Amino acid sequence: MTALVGIWWVWLAAALVLALIEVMLPGFIFLGFALGALVMALIMAVLPASVSAPVALAIFAGLSLAAWVALRFIFRNQRSDTRFIRHDIND
Repeated sequence: MTALVGIWWVWLAAALVLALIEVMLPGFIFLGFALGALVMALIMAVLPASVSAPVALAIFAGLSLAAWVALRFIFRNQRSDTRFIRHDIND
């Protein structure tokens, strides 16, 4: 597992799989993990041998949490134009 964690394309594949899961199960939960894995792919492409497996997984967890919080903030401020009908026209 240590060897696979340091390979950039493994993180890229994980990001794609998580993004596909997000498309099938929308809710902006897996999108944060996908963004974290995508950033980890970039980090591993730049610094391939200098990051150990536990440190890489900790960085991934932190990046995923930060992405999830940012997405919650971004999508919370969006307004839907859903109409709520509070009375019945037959009353």
